[in-house]
Amino acid sequence: MLACRFRTWVLLLLVIFPSLFDPSFSHFDSAKKKQMREKVRKMFYHAYENYMTHAFPHDELKPLSRSFTDSLSELGNLKLEHLPQNYNGTALTLIESLSSLVILGNYTEFERAVLWLSENLTFDVDARVNLFECNIRVLGGLVSAHILATDSTNRLVQGSYKNQLLVLAEDLGRRFLPAFDTPTGLPYAWINLKYGVMKNETTETSTSGCGSLILEMGALSRLTGDPRYESAALRALRKLWSMRSSLNLLGTTLDVETGEWIEHSSGIGAGVDSFYEYLFKAHILFGKEDFWRMFHSAYLAVQKYFRHGPWYHEADMRTGKATYWQLTSLQAFWPGLQVLVGDIAAANSSHREFVHVWKKFGVLPERYLLDHQMLHPTEKYYPLRPELAESTFYLYQATKDPWYIEVGETIVNSLNSYTKVEGGFASIRDVTTMQTEDHMHSFFLAETCKYLYLLFDDSFLVDRNYIFTTEGHPLPVLSAWHERLPEIYIPSNWTYVKNERQTKRSSAMSLQVCPASSLNAGHGEQLVESACHVPDDQSDHKCFSDEECGVDSTSCRRRSCSMAGYCGLWLVV
Repeated sequence: MLACRFRTWVLLLLVIFPSLFDPSFSHFDSAKKKQMREKVRKMFYHAYENYMTHAFPHDELKPLSRSFTDSLSELGNLKLEHLPQNYNGTALTLIESLSSLVILGNYTEFERAVLWLSENLTFDVDARVNLFECNIRVLGGLVSAHILATDSTNRLVQGSYKNQLLVLAEDLGRRFLPAFDTPTGLPYAWINLKYGVMKNETTETSTSGCGSLILEMGALSRLTGDPRYESAALRALRKLWSMRSSLNLLGTTLDVETGEWIEHSSGIGAGVDSFYEYLFKAHILFGKEDFWRMFHSAYLAVQKYFRHGPWYHEADMRTGKATYWQLTSLQAFWPGLQVLVGDIAAANSSHREFVHVWKKFGVLPERYLLDHQMLHPTEKYYPLRPELAESTFYLYQATKDPWYIEVGETIVNSLNSYTKVEGGFASIRDVTTMQTEDHMHSFFLAETCKYLYLLFDDSFLVDRNYIFTTEGHPLPVLSAWHERLPEIYIPSNWTYVKNERQTKRSSAMSLQVCPASSLNAGHGEQLVESACHVPDDQSDHKCFSDEECGVDSTSCRRRSCSMAGYCGLWLVV
């Protein structure tokens, strides 16, 4: 009888976990990743070569007509106002492609691109540009590429590179500084690269626009020794944080001269997204505890007031009451940020919902109305955004769950099926018809292809510690850039907190450990709330299903809904 039961269990194990008994499984997994890596490589070069053939040195490719658009002045310019007359582009897509070329191992093309930019690029042009977009795309691209060009493992032909990209980056940074000359220190959203802030310039900007400059401008200061860039970005960030509500929430748009909020409703999507991202990544890059304290307070407020099950709605910063129940494609970055924080369960929960929507439509629509379970009537497009691929990459790095490889394969197949055209990759105008649009954004090469490639081949990250900007440009975590380098960053990218008794997995890239604890636990000492905490949906803890229950702050365990209808850490018998 016992022998019969043993055989039964072996058969069950073979059915449920065939990889335990199949030595070829890991080989299959490796073969699949190599196959997908080569598919992504072909995608990148199909897009890159078409840009270089039909659009370079202009800004972006128009893949259907095989022509170009000088779009730097159009980014963030919804009304297409004050467009320059004699602007002929700044090779935007080439700048955005530099770090991707290194990650793909094409040092020859990287060197050729760097030398061309060194000899031909100028920012002395009469063009009004969006400060945020120009910062993350151009300044970030140049700073990152300079660091990669001087990295001993990627070093260019001896003598061919003499910091030309850094010279260009500093020139651009100096042209940014007049935007910060406001009574509040919050920068104007728009700056003319040649003439500075224009007369009667709009004073309205977004939270992201003035709160997502610290990585690129901070890195520029560390590289040049000129503190003005970091100081300007830091002053703006601190002023913005001082404008938060009593709930630790911020709005979406504000006036840079008066410091008053214009739009009080906000969420984790457009207009606010990278503000949260840069608070945490600035803590990683520069080691300032101020950044962590700001992020931790903001993160807990987001979980408390925006989260509803796996979704995040928008709410009024003054009251915390829900305003708009909608999914936006930009929100898909959030699970990736949660992975860095160490909040894996919450990241996985939201990520799976985004994947469900992707599979439902074939790509991720720009806006989806959660309360009506329908597409937004006018925002049905998909402009080749990278956020879902980005979060998939982070979740695979954290879990090594092969399901994320399958998600990556789904994304790659969708992009090739619906967006690939003879002249590159085209945006989708309407996800219900898959009608294409004549535009390939530079971030397709800077981010979408990059994160997909890294999902299947992360060799670039071996023995290196990078954070990626919101535009996907890698910046190294260096002890020389830190006031105090947190101990968990030093050995490797995988973070553990060591003590005399045991080794505990920490919330990645923070000193917030699970369970919540105090560094000097004793009588009367308060516990430090861990970053994994997710409140229950209802303040009275009543529930109808497990989805309405959060994550316990002291044990980091998922809470569940009891038969009596209350959330708690119930024992399962």
